[in-house]
This record gives sequence, C-alpha cells and structure tokens, in this order.
Amino acid sequence: MENITSLERLDELKQAEEALLVLFGGRDCNVCHAIKPKLIELVEASYPNIKMVYVDCHEVTDICSQNGVFTLPTLQVFFTGQRFIEEVRSFSVQKVMQEIERPYRMLFSD
Repeated sequence: MENITSLERLDELKQAEEALLVLFGGRDCNVCHAIKPKLIELVEASYPNIKMVYVDCHEVTDICSQNGVFTLPTLQVFFTGQRFIEEVRSFSVQKVMQEIERPYRMLFSD
C-alpha cells in the first residue's frame, strides 16, 4: 500500500489506474490501524488489480480536505477515474468487498 504525500500524486493515480482504493486515516486513529491490514489482505487475495494507497490526514491535511474527507477512517474506491464507493467512520470491510465485486469483474473479466 503506497503512502500518498501529495495531491498531485493522488490525482495522477485516480486518472491512471483502472481501479484504485484510497484509505484516509491518521496516526491517532485506532480504527484506521485495525482495518488497514485487513483491507490489504482481502483486496490482495480477491482483487489483485486494485491499486491501494493510504493518506495520513494528520500529515497531509490538504489532500483530505480537497477530497471532502473530514472524518476518519474514510475509504474511497475508484473505477476508471470515477468514485464508485465511499464509506465513512464505521463500515464493514466485508460489505465493501461485496460492493467491489461486480464492477471489478466487469472491468477485469477475462
């Protein structure tokens, strides 16, 4: 999972990647630290073509505010540059995995 430190890099990835998962968290967010490894494990196992990135909102507040993130954790999933999923604060990682399945299969079908 790549750590994002500039708005330009995040915008570049949104346009360049077919599938992008962005986790907005913070160093003092215990929930963020708990779900991050679980997300990495599940996405790598089920959806290997999704690029995953992490934004620490305590370090780069401008990226978070420019993306409308004011509550942690926030998870955004983009397909072909368009935001498809946004989950804020308390959400089920399993539910997110289910929501990703259909567009992922349509985009990356063999």
